[in-house]
Amino acid sequence: MRWIRFSVKQQTYYGILQGDQVQRVQGSPFESYEVEEVYYPLGSVQLEVPVMPRTFYCAGLNYAEHALAAAKKAGKEPNLPPRAEIGYRANNALVADGQTVVIPKDASEKIHYEGELVVVIGKKAKNMTKENALSCVFGYTIGNDVSERTWQKADRTLWRAKNSDTFKPMGPWIDTDFDPKDAITTVKVNGIEKTVYKTNEMIFDVPTFIEAMTRYMTLWPGDVIWMGTDGHSPDLVSGDVVEINISGLATLTNPFLREE
Repeated sequence: MRWIRFSVKQQTYYGILQGDQVQRVQGSPFESYEVEEVYYPLGSVQLEVPVMPRTFYCAGLNYAEHALAAAKKAGKEPNLPPRAEIGYRANNALVADGQTVVIPKDASEKIHYEGELVVVIGKKAKNMTKENALSCVFGYTIGNDVSERTWQKADRTLWRAKNSDTFKPMGPWIDTDFDPKDAITTVKVNGIEKTVYKTNEMIFDVPTFIEAMTRYMTLWPGDVIWMGTDGHSPDLVSGDVVEINISGLATLTNPFLREE
């Protein structure tokens, strides 16, 4: 099942995608809901971020090639992470499929995409094991962890490098039946293929992260975990359009525009 969050006539709803039609739902898939006999053509609705998370988690350096490339650029010896560790992002940075990523006027030219699988939590979870970790997963979507690399090196925290407004496109929907096992992540810039990698070739997989996280913190319905990226990005410029496709899941597309 594919769940979307959408707006019509200034009202926002959840809906179930049925081909090219959206069936409206009253309520939320994370609480209680009723399916209505109300349908809209997909092309007639405004897509919204598929969930506004209570807590927005992200895995850093969770693919080997990306970790090695980051070390090389920093002039350091490669050092793959020894354990699953999580970080945070800010909800203010979230935008939906099709919406514009705004590059701040004083940002450098080092604006990069990071195409990521996003795990959406469906029920309260604490002290999960690798064996039962996936039982708390509601489904999956796609994220683009946009990064300003000069700020990332210069600032003591990632407050603007990772969390500037619009720097976190997510969507277009949540797929509850998707299995990342054999999926391929492909990123295109202006229709030209730039990055391709096996989605599931993570250093630490989804169950490993959920087990590690829930040892210390409670996951709640609607929380999201961005699982990291592989490869590296070219420098993006104003006018570029980035498409992130995860086979069998969806394509997330966003234009980039520099602030004047």
